[in-house]
Amino acid sequence: MKFSCAMVNKQLRFKGMLLDKLVTKSSEEAFIQSMHNSKKQMDKRFKGRDKEGLVCSEEWVSRGDGSSIRVRIYKPLRRVKNIPGVLWIHGGGYAQGVPEMSDDLYKRLIDTSDCVIVAPDYRLSIDAPYPAALDDCYKVLLWMKAHAKELGIRDDQLMAGGESAGGGLTVALALLARDRGTANLAFQMPLYPMLDDRMLSESARDNNAYVWNSDTNRWGWKLYLGELFNKDVPIYAAPGRAADYRNLPPAVTFVGDIEPFRDETIQYVNDLKAAGVPVDFRMYRGAYHGFDIISPKADISKAARDFLMESFKYAAVHYFAPQR
Repeated sequence: MKFSCAMVNKQLRFKGMLLDKLVTKSSEEAFIQSMHNSKKQMDKRFKGRDKEGLVCSEEWVSRGDGSSIRVRIYKPLRRVKNIPGVLWIHGGGYAQGVPEMSDDLYKRLIDTSDCVIVAPDYRLSIDAPYPAALDDCYKVLLWMKAHAKELGIRDDQLMAGGESAGGGLTVALALLARDRGTANLAFQMPLYPMLDDRMLSESARDNNAYVWNSDTNRWGWKLYLGELFNKDVPIYAAPGRAADYRNLPPAVTFVGDIEPFRDETIQYVNDLKAAGVPVDFRMYRGAYHGFDIISPKADISKAARDFLMESFKYAAVHYFAPQR
């Protein structure tokens, strides 16, 4: 899907062009090096940062092999209990990012409806390919369920969400928890999720849009899948390959109409609806990948985040999933 600058929402254009120049796309090797550089920069800029207006803390969850997963916890300033717990999984193409970089969204979620955010610092693909990231998120979900009372959350309102790769991990986690029968999620928020490594759809093929295009998408999947790339990829690695979406939690998502993940997001929404799962969905015209994060002051970004908050507020009142 070829795009032109004229297709981009006017309020998104400048930052889209600017960030596009910062993401190295000249070659696969240069892209991988840029992911390593980005990890160092993000660690230095965000790691350990607290968010004003929230109670912030840090926990360590054992992987069972002697190592641990760093987990950031965000709570309202006033003492509350029996509120939803949201496992938020940061984005970054599976290759970069830290949980602290999404703290503006955590504040907005908590201000919209009291909740506790549990944000894992999962292993990135540049350090360990699949299933490392999913294993980390799954262990943190089970830890969150087991420690619901100490966290002040309801164990029948465990939710999960994330942007981009975090959205892909959200869907993978929902499938894994369903199939193993270990945890019931009440709601999922996979925003413009990275779901399908095959890149067969119109929006994924020959996409040259700002920020994330067909080249970076292919390289990102190659890093994440490792030796599985172009082979028999399991549905928990690429949830777009799944055939059964029954008994997944209700969902909300949105996506831009010029980004590579447009079609796979639409397909996921349609698959959920066909399986009888309630879904709130909107597509935003002229929006590239991650537009709401890159240009948060744009009217279209505000509209997308307002839509997300409306759906989350409804879910906090209406959606429950008792644990077995």
